[in-house]
Amino acid sequence: MIKLSSLTIGRSAVIREFEKSDIHIKLMEMGCVPGETIKVEKIAPLGDPICIIVAGYNLSLRKTEADHIWVEEIAV
Repeated sequence: MIKLSSLTIGRSAVIREFEKSDIHIKLMEMGCVPGETIKVEKIAPLGDPICIIVAGYNLSLRKTEADHIWVEEIAV
C-alpha cells in the first residue's frame, strides 16, 4: 500500500484505509470511502493540490489531505 499523494497522473487505485485523524470523517463525507476506486486526474505544477476522480466526480485534495489516505494501486 502507498499514500494517495504518491500516485502519479493517470494511475488508479482502491482506497484501503485512512490514518487516524479528524480529517478522515471529512474525506468519507466527500466520497473517499474504503473500497472506492479513484484515479489521479491532475496534479498542480508545484504538487499541490491533487485532482482525483472518485464516486463519479472530480475532487481536489491538498497534498496533506492525500497523505492520510492509503491506497492499493491497480495494475494496468
